[in-house]
Amino acid sequence: MKRIKLLLLLLISGATLMSCVVRNDIIDNGSSLHQYISSYDLWYIDYHKTTGSGEVPFLSRAFTISFLNGTMYANNNIVDIGKTGNGLGIAVGSYGTYGTILETRHDVDGYYEFDVVQLSSNEIRIDDLSQNVSYYLIGYQRNNFDYDMLFYDNIEYFLQEFVAWERTDASGGNPNAFDDEHYLQFTPENDVTFYSSHDPFGTDIDYIKWDYVGGYIVRNVQGVENLKYLTLNYDNGDTEEFDLTVINDETIELFHVSSQTTYVFSGRGFIQYLKGEKTSTTKPAVRNSSRKRTKIERETVPKRK
Repeated sequence: MKRIKLLLLLLISGATLMSCVVRNDIIDNGSSLHQYISSYDLWYIDYHKTTGSGEVPFLSRAFTISFLNGTMYANNNIVDIGKTGNGLGIAVGSYGTYGTILETRHDVDGYYEFDVVQLSSNEIRIDDLSQNVSYYLIGYQRNNFDYDMLFYDNIEYFLQEFVAWERTDASGGNPNAFDDEHYLQFTPENDVTFYSSHDPFGTDIDYIKWDYVGGYIVRNVQGVENLKYLTLNYDNGDTEEFDLTVINDETIELFHVSSQTTYVFSGRGFIQYLKGEKTSTTKPAVRNSSRKRTKIERETVPKRK
């Protein structure tokens, strides 16, 4: 009987020690959680891995979060990421730590507590202690952050960050109906709503008449990270297929598959998302008044031949 009790005691002690080792991985070389989370400039919120039924609003809006000297920063926009706030974004609140607990106080959304679990040297899971939701964060330094990955992984949100996309160039190909499309707009409505306009180039974006509406689909391209396939499905039944490439944070290139025409569109009217309230350099449409990230399921297809 004593042997059995001793064996059980050893098993329980071993399990406890193993648990402590896993939990204490986050305290590396004697550093605390506070030191650890501030050792990375940026924590990319891998929203597609999010689990649970709850939601923390400021994390659902942000692409990156940063912790520096008690101040919490966030990049809520893709446009100008790497520039705003010297790469950290805007100050959105404060934070503190004790043990493996991260306390945050967001300027708009209020107080949240998270239990922090380290998954690898630069990946953590933070579990909200008040509701059923967990977020996965990947740590980067500003000089090695993969900005291309950010743009292409979140292309739908990038397209939504301008009131309008104005066609600024077209080359090659054959004449086709899409030549008349001078402006495009992508909105958070159902995540996949777009508008188009035939208004003359140079029209004030506040006065663009949106002639057509439809839904759009973005597809991943097998084996290619810096290319997406974009399909515009107009409500009148027309469909247009494109190869979509990001040129920079205000310019995209659309290669029209059927006509072999290359169109360049430039963003007009940047929409900046701040601490839960959105402001803009222009007067954006009401339908752009709020936005949060959702899990986007994309089909992956073979590269066109």
